[in-house]
Amino acid sequence: MTLIKSISGIRGTIGGAAGDGLTPLDVVKFTSAYGSWAVKRSGIKKIVVGRDARLSGSMVNNLVIGTLQGLGIDVIDLGLSTTPTVEVAVPDEKAAGGIILTASHNPKQWNALKLLNEKGEFISDIDGKEVLDIAERSDFIYADVNDLGKHIHDDSYLQKHIDKVLALPLVDVEAIKKANFKVAIDCVNSTGGIFIPALLKALGVETIHELYCEPDGHFPHNPEPLPENLVALSKEVVSKNADLGIAVDPDVDRLCFVCEDGSMFGEEYTLVAVADFVLRHTKGNTVSNLSSTRALRDVTEAAGAEYHAAAVGEVNVVNKMKEVNAIIGGEGNGGVIYPESHYGRDALVGIALFLTHLANYGKPVSVLRRSYPGYFISKNKITLTPEMDIDGLLLKVEEKYKAQPHSTIDGLKIEFDKQWVHLRRSNTEPIIRIYSEAESEVVAEGLANKIITDIKEILNLNE
Repeated sequence: MTLIKSISGIRGTIGGAAGDGLTPLDVVKFTSAYGSWAVKRSGIKKIVVGRDARLSGSMVNNLVIGTLQGLGIDVIDLGLSTTPTVEVAVPDEKAAGGIILTASHNPKQWNALKLLNEKGEFISDIDGKEVLDIAERSDFIYADVNDLGKHIHDDSYLQKHIDKVLALPLVDVEAIKKANFKVAIDCVNSTGGIFIPALLKALGVETIHELYCEPDGHFPHNPEPLPENLVALSKEVVSKNADLGIAVDPDVDRLCFVCEDGSMFGEEYTLVAVADFVLRHTKGNTVSNLSSTRALRDVTEAAGAEYHAAAVGEVNVVNKMKEVNAIIGGEGNGGVIYPESHYGRDALVGIALFLTHLANYGKPVSVLRRSYPGYFISKNKITLTPEMDIDGLLLKVEEKYKAQPHSTIDGLKIEFDKQWVHLRRSNTEPIIRIYSEAESEVVAEGLANKIITDIKEILNLNE
C-alpha cells in the first residue's frame, strides 16, 4: 500500500493500515487539516468538492463532505465532475477553496485529494507544507451540533463550464459546425464520458463515436493517455472513418488526439498546436515545463514571441505564466492552460481551441501534425543507492557541461543546439530521471546514453 503526502495534495492506494494507504482515517485527517487551513486563511466557511468516477470515489466523497461539515464548513458538492470544472467553480462560488477527488492518470486502486486555494488554483509549496503540518499535529477543532456545515448538491457546473468555454473569443462554434467533424472519443469510463460528449454537441459536432464513456470507474485500460493505451481508439478512428480521435484522462485535465489515419498526434503536441492557434490571433509569451518538447519554443519564436521554461509541476508553470504574462502555457503531458479561461489544465478548453484551429486549417489532422517541428523525447532513469549524494552528482555533471547552455531551476537541463537532456531526481526514490529530446529517436536515445555513461564514469561504476 502507498500513501504519498505532497505539497499539492494527498494520494495513495485504497486499503491497508492507516498511514500506509489512503484509508478512511487518512482521508479524514488530511481533509480536516485542509479545511481548517482554508477557513483560517480566507475567513470563508465554504468549500467546493468534485470527483472523478473511480471506484472509491463515492466512499472518499462521503468522508470528505462529512468531515468538512464537521468543521462547520458548507460544502458545494458537484458530484461527478472534472478537475477544471472544480477550478472554475471555486471563484464562482466565492469559496475558500476546493478539493478534487481524483488520482488523475493513476490506475483504479489509487485515489487522491487535490487541493485548491480560493482562486481555484493548486495550493503553493508554502501552503501545502502548512496543511501537512496541521495534519501532523492534528491541529483542528470540530464544530458543535448547532454549527455543522450544510451539504449543497449543485449539478449546474457541467453547463456553466461549457458555457464559459463557448464564450471564449477564439472559440468559433460556427466554423466547427461547418466543418462537420466526425469524432471518436475515449473517456476511460470516467467523467469525461459525461463532459466531452456534452461539449462536442455544444460545439456543433453531430457525429460522435463513443468509446468507454460509461462513468462507472471500471477503467478498460491503463488510464494514462499514452499511445500504448489508445490502441482501441486508433482502431475506432480508422474503422468509423472519423476525422480525429480525442482521449482524456479520468479527471479531464489531460488531452491528446489521434489523427484520421490512426496515428498519434502526440501528447507533447497538444499544447504546441493549441499555442500555435492562440499565437496566430494573440500577441504574447508562452510557458511549458523543462521536460516538455522544444517544438513549443520553435512555434513561439516563429510567431515573434518569447518562450519561457518552468520547473516541472502545474503550480510552477502557472507561477511562471503569471510572472511573464504568458497568453498560453501548460505541460507536455497534454495539459493546456489558457489564462483567458482560468489558470488550470483544462481539456475542454483545449478541445474547443483545437477544433477551431483544425476547422480554420481545412486539412486533415495528420497534415497539421506534420506542419510542426518533429522531435522525439526519450525517457530513461538510472537507479542509485539510497545513500548516494544525488545533488552532488548533478553538480559534477553540470561542471562537465558548464560550457553548454544549461538550467538548474529543476534538476539539471543541458542544451545542445536543438537537442537537450534533463536530469531530475525523484522525490520518492533514489532515482535520476533522464529525459532527452532530438530530431530523431536514435539521436535522443544516444544523448541519454551518453549522459548515463558520464554518470557511471563519475561514480566509477564502469570498473
